[in-house]
Amino acid sequence: MMSESVFPQLEALLPHVQKPIQYVGGELNSTVKPWDSCDVRWALMYPDAYEVGLPNQGVMILYEVLNEREGVLAERTYSVWPDLEELMREHKVPQFTVDSHRPVGAFDVFGLSFSTELGYTNMLTALDLAGIPLEARNRTVDHPIVLAGGHAAFNPEPIAEFIDCAVIGDGEQAVLDMTEIIRTWKAEGRPGGREEVLFRLAKTGQVYVPGFYDVDYLPDGRIARVAPNKSGVPYRVSKHTVMDLDEWPYPKQPLVPLAETVHERMSVEIFRGCTRGCRFCQAGMITRPVRERSITGIGEMVEKGLKATGFEEVGLLSLSSADHTEIAEIAKGLADRYTDDKVGLSLPSTRVDAFNVDLANELTRNGRRSGLTFAPEGGSERMRKVINKMVSEEDLIRTVATAYGNGWRQVKLYFMCGLPTETDEDVLQIGDMAVNVIAKGREVSGQNDIRCTVSIGGFVPKPHTPFQWAPQLSAEETDARLTKLRDKIRGDKKYGRSIGFRYHDGKPGIVEGLLSRGDRRIGDVIRAVYESGGRFDGWREHFSYDRWMEAAEKTLPAYGVDVAWYTTRERTYEEVLPWDHLDSGLDKDWLWEDWQDALDETEVEDCRWTPCFDCGVCPQMDTHIQIGPTGKKLLPLTVVK
Repeated sequence: MMSESVFPQLEALLPHVQKPIQYVGGELNSTVKPWDSCDVRWALMYPDAYEVGLPNQGVMILYEVLNEREGVLAERTYSVWPDLEELMREHKVPQFTVDSHRPVGAFDVFGLSFSTELGYTNMLTALDLAGIPLEARNRTVDHPIVLAGGHAAFNPEPIAEFIDCAVIGDGEQAVLDMTEIIRTWKAEGRPGGREEVLFRLAKTGQVYVPGFYDVDYLPDGRIARVAPNKSGVPYRVSKHTVMDLDEWPYPKQPLVPLAETVHERMSVEIFRGCTRGCRFCQAGMITRPVRERSITGIGEMVEKGLKATGFEEVGLLSLSSADHTEIAEIAKGLADRYTDDKVGLSLPSTRVDAFNVDLANELTRNGRRSGLTFAPEGGSERMRKVINKMVSEEDLIRTVATAYGNGWRQVKLYFMCGLPTETDEDVLQIGDMAVNVIAKGREVSGQNDIRCTVSIGGFVPKPHTPFQWAPQLSAEETDARLTKLRDKIRGDKKYGRSIGFRYHDGKPGIVEGLLSRGDRRIGDVIRAVYESGGRFDGWREHFSYDRWMEAAEKTLPAYGVDVAWYTTRERTYEEVLPWDHLDSGLDKDWLWEDWQDALDETEVEDCRWTPCFDCGVCPQMDTHIQIGPTGKKLLPLTVVK
């Protein structure tokens, strides 16, 4: 495929689409390297709109890691909105990168990062627009290697026929290792064609190539086995784990968007991994062990990042940022350093048991005081034991009392509906908790303008978690449960008006559940949805439950299974799960024991502070927990004027 810029053709289309600025590129800190001076070229995609994709840390990090390497270039591409897609098809303009507007089909690797399975139809749109055959088996040596990564890639089986390979785990070192294999193969004259380079990647044991594995099924629809069909390919593929985050201080030059995006801030990942052991949380399970970035490493990243971007807010990111062993020192040190610049600090939702007013005051010292967000997840004490979220209602009330007593007026509480063993009563207790929060807020503040927003999402069982065997609640049951809760809150004349209630209906969760625990047979459903117009399924205005169900009813009966078989059915220990050949480091017996502990409502401590519980990650992955305190201080190294 020709590698020249398609911008002359694209430019003529931009006056006819919404938000044309998202397609023009040229962001501060973007990189355009000479095409002919590089021998390995990556097109990186977050398969969503620019406003969602550009702030994505994973893509931003890999973009910079690759572009720092001599002879390697990386450019970015995002999903185009339907208005531009239609014009691109009409005028034969291919999927392009925003950096130099080159056709995606001209690159060596087309890497997609999936944080959610609802981006699969956007991948098919991009492949088709790029002129890349949808099915991997139909591609030639001149097509890019289509690579999947991100959290959803821990079960890539539903998209197995559309991708050439997948990498699970951390991507920084993985993309560099892949680059060297591809570089050598190209320098040798591409011997053996496409199959040879994929084989070289696969035999490392750290790149999964679905085409080299066969899946056999039992008469009842379950998987009999997944086995390699090529000599030299490993039976199990391992995840990548980057140790010592201080050696990977990325992004050093964060991208500054041209158009409005979902996050207008500079972000620093302060640690990776989580061992709190919440049984529903795939991100916590698959990113073990905990690896903290040092306080001085964080300080240097913030200083360089602010100079490079001009942002006025810094997000301190991780799965549970307040759990960093030196979070108090980090927050105070950064607030001290940037007092004159009024640089605000923010954390993602804070654990109830990690909140304290001193930390909250440091975070808001230079910025605005907004609402606080806590995630009890389960409405009742019993449910929080089931999911291993060790937070009592007493803890929550004490925490919000402290917040309301110190000037906050709004608290947001996040819960899930449809958790294993949940009953109507468990969900209705969410309303009781919200009432108690408002009552305590009014009591300690002496004010009536206290607000509490209850936000509820549907629970979706995920691979590599103790709940991977659990049945999912049907959409109808989810909606019925949430309707009862809504009516209870609205019916409270004394407190109801002070409680905001936001929830998602159960239908998107069923589709996500179908994709998250699906196998290769689900590929037919994804293709049928795409062919019938499915795009941007993560957006409420574009999502169509009926389209997905019609596609499933059209394709799945040939295999003797249906949507309920993948979603609301409970699995047994003996069943071969579609992702069992992908090694996240977690011992399957440990996950099963934790599932039994959930059913017994038994809580398990955080292994950061207690003896090891033998989850398997550290010995199997040759890793270990890396935490402070370091004892170092975040000094204001330079006087910021």
